[in-house]
Amino acid sequence: MALADVSGGSTGAARHVPLGPGDVLVLRALGLGDALTAVAALRGVRRAWPDRRVVLAGPEPLGRWFAGLGVVDTVVEAVGLAPLSVGGRGGHVAVDLHGRGPQSHRLLTATRPARLVAFACPAASHPSRPDDVAPTWRDDEHEVERWCRLVRAAGGACDAEDLRLAVEPSPDARDAVLLHPGAASGARRWPVERWRTVARRLVAAGHRVLVTGSAPERDLCAAVVEGIPGAQAVAGRSELPELAALVAGCRLLVCGDTGVAHLATAVGAPSVLLFGPTAPAEWGPAVDVERHVVLWHGDGSGDPHGADVDPALAAITVDEVLAAAGSVLAGVATG
Repeated sequence: MALADVSGGSTGAARHVPLGPGDVLVLRALGLGDALTAVAALRGVRRAWPDRRVVLAGPEPLGRWFAGLGVVDTVVEAVGLAPLSVGGRGGHVAVDLHGRGPQSHRLLTATRPARLVAFACPAASHPSRPDDVAPTWRDDEHEVERWCRLVRAAGGACDAEDLRLAVEPSPDARDAVLLHPGAASGARRWPVERWRTVARRLVAAGHRVLVTGSAPERDLCAAVVEGIPGAQAVAGRSELPELAALVAGCRLLVCGDTGVAHLATAVGAPSVLLFGPTAPAEWGPAVDVERHVVLWHGDGSGDPHGADVDPALAAITVDEVLAAAGSVLAGVATG
């Protein structure tokens, strides 16, 4: 149930949030993909404490978007694991969807909760209260299931089916194939020359191609579409929630292991996903798997934060991507 926010609205962002027994503070101070994999767990938090205000500690733009969709009630900006701008008398529930501790546990404990829901971490002296919830961390677990399991231990029913988000499709993406060449690290960025070839051959096959990216990725997107009539770069116009609307409205998304891949899962958009250093069993689509084709030639041992393209990602060929895209598009046309 959405309660009044101290900034004057029932949803949105607050620079400073007083917390009390009527609140649940949830820490997920991570980027788009990480936030989207926690949506199911956030819905479980809502079910566990239906009459309390759910306050997300995370990036403000993501939190505002989630608040508008009813996933949370408000957001307090969280930058990494810096101290949170919260006050009040405490006594709230704190839920750690950020990590296994100890730093994230200590950050939440500093807000003076009455109860902490987090994975067991002796280094952070958790559990320390009679009502604390502290299941054991598992390394070999899908990211979605990991956080759902934590919240279920506190009484909040949730699973991968709760990942879906109701986003209005953008008419600008109707009948378009979206290519998203960017990623946060070089290890997860497929070579730009291959993206250009994919774009050119999709256009030659009669498809309308849009190349999405953030404002800092304008040059990358422009390089992909340069000299290819029928391909258009929309970098800088595709921030949240516009990016979500574009993905929701497209015929197909082709991208790497990025936040946009999780956006396709959330809105039910068909996708071809290019994985490299990380294992799809831990970060791939967790629902509606028949809508998504995952290409991967790795073993999960790569560094997802590396500067150079991961060998497993480099092993994916243009022909593989085009064959997968053609298969998905044929299914969309006949489905």
